[in-house]
Amino acid sequence: MQEGNISEEIQEILKELEENVPEIEASALISAEGFPIASALPRDIDEIRVAAMTAAILNMGERAAMDLHKGELNAVIIQTTKGYIVSVAAGEDAVLTATTTKEARLGFLLLYIERAAKKISEKL
Repeated sequence: MQEGNISEEIQEILKELEENVPEIEASALISAEGFPIASALPRDIDEIRVAAMTAAILNMGERAAMDLHKGELNAVIIQTTKGYIVSVAAGEDAVLTATTTKEARLGFLLLYIERAAKKISEKL
């Protein structure tokens, strides 16, 4: 499959995710190295900065899981006064990150993000 087609398919998965969970404000697929692969971010958000922050957060989450003997990291969930930032592995080499409003229901959100991450990992 050509790289352009994969990118378009990933964009479609991100779009579908945002349609299924209207509380999602933005989403991005980040490489394990911290580079943006695809995104559905508002214009005022720098995807390179989001990618770098996501990589740093995941690094800390993996380190905490390892040091506290809690197994492999599945997701990082940050709750803020305005919503959530959720990052989930999308295969071994990528991470799907989404931001939401505070009205998002966490269980529902995780279900759809994990489904999207699985679809993406099958494409990569």
